[in-house]
Amino acid sequence: MSAEPRADARRNRETLLAVAREVFDEQGTDASLRDVARRAGVGIGTLYRHFPTRDALLEAVLRTGLENMRAAAEKAIESDSPRDALIGWLRLFSERSGACRGLPASVLGALGDDESELHASSSAMMHAAERLLTRAQEAGEVRPDVTAEELFAASAALGWVAEYSGRKRAERILALLGDGLAKQDCLPTGSDRAAGPVS
Repeated sequence: MSAEPRADARRNRETLLAVAREVFDEQGTDASLRDVARRAGVGIGTLYRHFPTRDALLEAVLRTGLENMRAAAEKAIESDSPRDALIGWLRLFSERSGACRGLPASVLGALGDDESELHASSSAMMHAAERLLTRAQEAGEVRPDVTAEELFAASAALGWVAEYSGRKRAERILALLGDGLAKQDCLPTGSDRAAGPVS
């Protein structure tokens, strides 16, 4: 059995994670790791001993948030309206990913790289979202030709819009996306659309 990390090593790891969260929030997921180490008061070598790659650090920082998004998708499976559940999850994803510049791209990149430390947690979240899509399609509320890959790309795009253009524009795009996903006979009436974004 390996020895427990020394107290100073544990403190260094905790400090690095706390600082990394701040730096990623400020500068995005492409922020300088040297800046993270400097602000944490350790050398870059110490950072790499704890987190050998950027994705390893990102995974540690994002793990809870990605798990919460996975859990939100699993909970939404029980919704009475599969399409509304899917749109609601897309809204939540865009809100949370838009808070950190570069996050949607990091998640999409990890989905295509099974050697990335971010791959497992990103995949678990997206598989749960794929179940929302499948359920909405089986209920006849979403077009059957929409693929999970297209849904994930749309999720990333919404995060990008929220990040660079703000929530109001993201809500507008989400409403248009909701119409695009729906089967023609499931679209809201003109008066319904005028009432506000699809929920």
